[in-house]
Amino acid sequence: MVEQKDTYNYVLRLADNCLILGQRLAEWCGHGPVLEQDIALTNISLDLIGQARNYYQYAAELTGGEKSEDDIAFLRNDREYQNLLLVEQPNNDFAYTIIRQYLFDVFHFHLLNELTSSKDESIASIAQKSIKEVTYHKRWSGQWVLRLGDGTEESQTKMQTALDHFWAYAFESITPDELDKKIATEGIGANLEKIAETVKKEIESHLREATLSIPESNWNQTGGKTGMHSEHLGYLLAEMQHLQRSFPGAEW
Repeated sequence: MVEQKDTYNYVLRLADNCLILGQRLAEWCGHGPVLEQDIALTNISLDLIGQARNYYQYAAELTGGEKSEDDIAFLRNDREYQNLLLVEQPNNDFAYTIIRQYLFDVFHFHLLNELTSSKDESIASIAQKSIKEVTYHKRWSGQWVLRLGDGTEESQTKMQTALDHFWAYAFESITPDELDKKIATEGIGANLEKIAETVKKEIESHLREATLSIPESNWNQTGGKTGMHSEHLGYLLAEMQHLQRSFPGAEW
């Protein structure tokens, strides 16, 4: 039987993925390769942070009022975050950002598609609202994968380099742990084993269409779901949490 703490931790995973990736994309604001894409990246960031806020509000409810959404978002240390390792990786360049985004978007789309039928009404409601935005995210990143992968020699080389780097992080998302299995059995969370093959096939087919080579390694880097993160998350949180930790409870 799923306990309230299980639902809380599952909701945190959903929220943390959106918040951390949203923060990464926000770093592009004012630095995009062209104005239109600068704005697109910022809008996707805002979408994800908005989704994260919905999840954190629900998580706060699950604590019985002991914590606010801001407490949960800004006053945890890195080992308490449960986001995928993929989303915390640095932007590096536009190719890295696109590959990271596409790998997450495909998973995120199929995840939300499952969560729209969740027995938890709050999770289902957030998923139903979010999937409209994520459908656009997947289309946007997918188009850039094709454009750059099947573009110039330089753009293809950069995309292949980014893909080779991120491949080890690509499928932690569809590798279920005990919480994933428990929450899925009760019909609250998504069945990752059910969507795994669909996610892999869609990604690999699209990458081949973009004339990119699928890396041969099948090794998956894991640990993010249980708080074992790369050094990159600590630096990201230090910047993101600075204001809240410096001026606790401050309001605009």
